[in-house]
Amino acid sequence: MDDQKFNQYIREIINPMNDGMMVLSPRGTILMVNHALEEISGYSREEMIGHSCSMFHCEMCETVPSEEEDHACELFSIGNVRKKFCSLVRKDGSYVHVLKNASLFKEDDGTILGAVETITDISEIEERDQKIERLSKLLEGSANFQGMIGKSEIMQRVFVVVRKASQSEAPVIIYGETGTGKELVAHAIHNLGPRRDKPYIQLNCAALNESLLESEMFGHVKGAFTGAHMNRQGRFEAANGGDIFLDEIGDIPLSIQIKLLRILETKQFERVGDYRPIKTDVRIITATNRDLDQLIAEGQFREDFFFRINVVPIILPPLRDRTDDIPLLVEHFIRQLQRSSGKEIFGAAPETLDFFMNYRWPGNVRELRGALEYAFVVAERGQILLKHLPVRMLRPGSRQEISATNHLSEKETLVDALIKCNGNQTRAAAMLGVNRVTVWHRIKKYGIDPGNPLASSDDSVADGHIAYKHT
Repeated sequence: MDDQKFNQYIREIINPMNDGMMVLSPRGTILMVNHALEEISGYSREEMIGHSCSMFHCEMCETVPSEEEDHACELFSIGNVRKKFCSLVRKDGSYVHVLKNASLFKEDDGTILGAVETITDISEIEERDQKIERLSKLLEGSANFQGMIGKSEIMQRVFVVVRKASQSEAPVIIYGETGTGKELVAHAIHNLGPRRDKPYIQLNCAALNESLLESEMFGHVKGAFTGAHMNRQGRFEAANGGDIFLDEIGDIPLSIQIKLLRILETKQFERVGDYRPIKTDVRIITATNRDLDQLIAEGQFREDFFFRINVVPIILPPLRDRTDDIPLLVEHFIRQLQRSSGKEIFGAAPETLDFFMNYRWPGNVRELRGALEYAFVVAERGQILLKHLPVRMLRPGSRQEISATNHLSEKETLVDALIKCNGNQTRAAAMLGVNRVTVWHRIKKYGIDPGNPLASSDDSVADGHIAYKHT
């Protein structure tokens, strides 16, 4: 086949392609182009062939000294280009965003014969992504409160309570299931409060045994126990002037509850192995996912300590009770994962989002984020499908149908229990087979007056007030 027929044959292959393509000589001279490149660049075939590929002024391209010419395309030094984003200058002087791939072709002895480049116009994708980003920022602006995402009415009430609680010096306790964001609330209270420029110290009370927990909280002196080779400052001492967050407060031993009660009453404590009191000025924030009333009844939690920490209670709803926030949370986490992974995953498929809306979410927001992180590992690109989710989530029985009928039934059942128990929330919780915190949350959710359940109204909680418990 002669050169003319060969070139005609090649043009018949490359012209129908949607991506732009050009063939280059070893010196970077354009030898062949297709129709798509004419459309992308605005140049005609005749205006490109015979000219250097540098005519497009791609900021990704570099030139290097060459023996034959003053400069030559660096492509012939590095060998290939894979998925490089750049901008080309069109004939009219405007820029077009493209994705470039390029590779060399050689003789058997390694002699370079030329190169081929493909150029994909991604300006529409770029514009779409920018619009999505702008829209997301607008949506998230009113829904992002100190790192917590939520536009639902119930979360907006929580945000109001958190803001008010941050301005108080009273102890705050945060109730909520695992994964509902108790740590974020504690951070928000500190960041919004008058102690924001002072220390913020946190400690998970369930992570250590009794002796280590005592040492972590209050510090110790040299020789206080085996291994105490020097004096050590505790977290209450380190938090002086600021806030201390004690997570999983329901798991601390009774002996330490007594010491914490003393701090709340006298603002003093001693290091382990020492008798000298240390003064500390801290605001205590606690959190738990346990039923403290039940622990008190079982003798595992001191009632006087409960009254001291339960001054400003904040109840975080489980994710299944704020399904309106799920699409927003999904978009928020996907955007974060896009940035960290670099993967071209653009959202959840409709059937996946529908599954999310009906799933029980026992691990709440933390489980949602974990599911999306898993999907980003499994999926390559495009949308997140059901097959990309953890297998355990797809097992039968993991979904629940959420409907107005279910909510109505839940409210009627609670009202009936409160009437039978004369408004006693602990007894109502026992009758319903749930913990007292759940009953308390549902009372807030439906605006029920425990003393007069039949006269319930949602207006009673519309302003997001704080319920102070008097000591």
